[in-house]
Amino acid sequence: MFKNVIALQQVARRTIYSSARRQVDNKVPLKQKAFQEDNGMPVHLKGGSADALLYRTTMALTVLGAGYVVYELVKAAFPQKKD
Repeated sequence: MFKNVIALQQVARRTIYSSARRQVDNKVPLKQKAFQEDNGMPVHLKGGSADALLYRTTMALTVLGAGYVVYELVKAAFPQKKD
C-alpha cells in the first residue's frame, strides 16, 4: 500500500514538474497605455462595452434600490388603519 502511494506521488510530481509552460504575452503595457490616454472618458468606462454595461446595471440597481427604500419608509411612516 505504501509503495503505491509513493509511486503515485512520483508520477504526480513528474507530470507537474516536467510539463512545458506556455508563454503568455505581457499585455500590461498595452492596458496601461489605453487607460492613461487622455480622451475625456472616465476611467471606469475605458474598459469597453463590458464596463459600460456593468456601470449602467449598477446605476439602475442603485436607483431602484433607493426608490424601494423610500417606498418602504413612506409605507412604514403612514401605516394603514385597521377597521
